[in-house]
Amino acid sequence: MPHTEKLISREEIFTGRVIHVTRDTVLLENGEESTREVVHHNGGACIAALNEKDELYFVRQYRHAYEREILELPAGKLEKGEDPFYAAKRELTEEAGITADDYISLGTFLPTCGYCTETIYLYAAKNLHQSSQNLDADEFVTVEKIPFAKVAEMIAAGEINDGKTIAAYYRLAMLREKGEF
Repeated sequence: MPHTEKLISREEIFTGRVIHVTRDTVLLENGEESTREVVHHNGGACIAALNEKDELYFVRQYRHAYEREILELPAGKLEKGEDPFYAAKRELTEEAGITADDYISLGTFLPTCGYCTETIYLYAAKNLHQSSQNLDADEFVTVEKIPFAKVAEMIAAGEINDGKTIAAYYRLAMLREKGEF
């Protein structure tokens, strides 16, 4: 029998530009009540773009929540109701300044399923073309190309520790191993 919780009530705690937070009262499968604090988020899209030299495009940017620069694949949040595939294509152009002829879905990633509704849609792209960056006014990134084989070493060394990037990389690595990308 699947495990479930039944929502009894929901209290709005905070509504912001990117997230809103609720305090939910739920009925557990043992008949007891419990409280869940939930961060609601529209989700995001992340894209691993592989060039003809077998390099992945990364962006390095300052992330305020961690108070440091993070090296990650191009990604961005979804607008309400936005198609994740179009968001991934948009972010690839906006952040890395490239477009692609071929795309494949790498599935989804749930970054913080204990308290957040965010789902990140993962994609890979190849047969790339140079375009131009179109960064948001509050966005400052440096584009870096890293050889595909070196990325695993950087993940193992803790130089790349962004969850969506790690998930996309290893899913793409599995497809490449099977000759599917």
